[in-house]
Amino acid sequence: MKDYKQLNGLALAYMGDSVYERHVRELLLSEGKTKPNQLHKTATQYVSAKAQAYILQAMYAQEFLTEEEDRIAKRGRNAKSHSVPKNTDLQTYSLSSAFEAVIGYLYLGDETERLNEWLDLAVKIIKEK
Repeated sequence: MKDYKQLNGLALAYMGDSVYERHVRELLLSEGKTKPNQLHKTATQYVSAKAQAYILQAMYAQEFLTEEEDRIAKRGRNAKSHSVPKNTDLQTYSLSSAFEAVIGYLYLGDETERLNEWLDLAVKIIKEK
């Protein structure tokens, strides 16, 4: 694989999307949610572009991001996707891509402790919303 630090923002977001989605799915199952409709509806509260944009904005408000994470978020936010976002506006989509890019970067960099801090805070932000 190409050096993860050289990956473009959308490639990082692609990986981050799967990492975050898996984390949320495991969380919901651990909370005893087992009905497919219930799982999907609840997961969407965490993984939608709108939710991820909200999370990233809250993280910025808390000054949670390191300088490197901010740089990666900007790379993800500014990446040009050639597809039109579904069910959201371009700004929200860009912010959610930024969030996912940092998750992907931390995952690929094997920064497990920091990744877990991100995932835990993301869940906390949505639960407290």
